Amino acid sequence: MRLVIIGAGFAGMYAALSSARLRDIKGVTPGELEIMLVAPEPTLVVRPRLYEPKPETLTAPLLDVFKAIDVTYVRGTAESVETPRRSVVVATPEGGRRSINYDRLVIATGSRLFRPNVPGLAQHAFSVDSLEDAVALDGHLKSLASRPASDARNTVVVAGGGFTGLEAATEMPARLRAVLGENVKTRVIIADRNTAIAPDMGAGPRPVIEEALRTLGVETRLGAGIVALDETSVTLSSGERIETATVIWAAGIRAAPLTAQVPGERDNFGRLVVDRELRVVGVPSVFATGDAARAACDDDGNYALMSCQHATRMGAFAGNNAAAELLGEAPTPYHQKAYVTCLDLGEAGALFTRGWDRKVEHVGADAKKIKQEINTVWIYPPKPMRAAALASADPQRVTDL
Repeated sequence: MRLVIIGAGFAGMYAALSSARLRDIKGVTPGELEIMLVAPEPTLVVRPRLYEPKPETLTAPLLDVFKAIDVTYVRGTAESVETPRRSVVVATPEGGRRSINYDRLVIATGSRLFRPNVPGLAQHAFSVDSLEDAVALDGHLKSLASRPASDARNTVVVAGGGFTGLEAATEMPARLRAVLGENVKTRVIIADRNTAIAPDMGAGPRPVIEEALRTLGVETRLGAGIVALDETSVTLSSGERIETATVIWAAGIRAAPLTAQVPGERDNFGRLVVDRELRVVGVPSVFATGDAARAACDDDGNYALMSCQHATRMGAFAGNNAAAELLGEAPTPYHQKAYVTCLDLGEAGALFTRGWDRKVEHVGADAKKIKQEINTVWIYPPKPMRAAALASADPQRVTDL
């Protein structure tokens, strides 16, 4: 029997750990149930931190973890899923193609930044969506020091006032000072088509966010999106033109394109609709998890968000349940009733909320300590020691803050 997992992000990593855990509990050998993970690199990119400086350091190796738990790693990119044949076609680094058959499949391919057809966007915008994108942005910011002083050089425009946009924008004043010096007047501007900053956060946390933006001197242009950009400026839907050499696009994400290969229902974000045990509805033997899945968290109408907080726990349930079907065990319905947000606000601290109504619990320096612990400890892979690694992936115990 073979269980194949596509993706080495938070959901894929925990799917591998959890399925290996159940296999171990049942006393089944890797020869009887092979667990195989397909990804371009055996590395976890710590994506929630890519707005920070030195993004090239924000990865964690996974190969030793996979070896410790007897998970077979396949280097390559899954190009297609052929569900009638129960096979995945993988493009190898050498340029070849490999077909891998599966008995159960877990799609944990994550998400990608949504890039609409805005003139100049593909050529001139940066992002913190992937490691490569974040490294390119970091290099660009460092290069600003060699340019002649100008309003364009000294101005950063962030497109999107949601979670990612806010974390990128509030980090920018310090990053610009580090590059250009303490005495250079810089500007950071958030442009968002919504009429309020952080629309998904709700009214409760918003005053904290607005105060942080004022403290940092971050400007906002609400009710106005970017409609065009070039090397030295952006034009907003309001007609305003802002001189800038640095545009960071953070205006939404969509499920990775591979989900379109699966003949299941998808939502507006491209996520596959799954049942409570994370099976893709109407597609036998296929599970989806993390940002690839639209999954109910509870019985109150709340659905998992596209975040590592939900991906880690969903991954543990998906891996466990896929293995359970093969081993004749009862699956465990996914549930994640607890929900928190911890929003980094740069030198203004952070904001920690609890619950779907986002009750503010910590702000400023206190919240910043929590954020730093989350970013540097909680979201990293377990150490490559078999017993501890497997124990970390109990779906009933994976962090539910």
